[in-house]
Amino acid sequence: MTKLICQRIMLKLSGEALMSEKGGNIDPEIVKRLATEVKELCDAGVQVGLVIGGGNILRGAEQAAEGLNRVTGDQMGMLATVINALAMQDSLEFLGQPVRVMSSLSINQVCEGYIRRRAVRHLEKGRVVIFAAGTG
Repeated sequence: MTKLICQRIMLKLSGEALMSEKGGNIDPEIVKRLATEVKELCDAGVQVGLVIGGGNILRGAEQAAEGLNRVTGDQMGMLATVINALAMQDSLEFLGQPVRVMSSLSINQVCEGYIRRRAVRHLEKGRVVIFAAGTG
């Protein structure tokens, strides 16, 4: 067996990485392919943290430039990251990979509140941790 170079990694996926070339916000086949690659890392013993952007759905700065309040635009962009995180969570769970979505926003029915020690514990238990909407 190959010795791991690192035990724990943090991956950053642009929201655009999930987009369909045909113009859709989220392409399920792309999400499935990316989830398969993440699962392969987990199967090799790597602890994986994942940050997914929301630019495929909305860019807060662009909305602000068009007249939307900047804070409102940023908050909408944060929610877009939650949508992408849920898509990735679903795909990873379909593959049998345990996963938790954590967020600095309180959306308890959808994801856990971010607590650093809890995130580390999830990683140590072999769960992928997807960080959505910032970490506070």
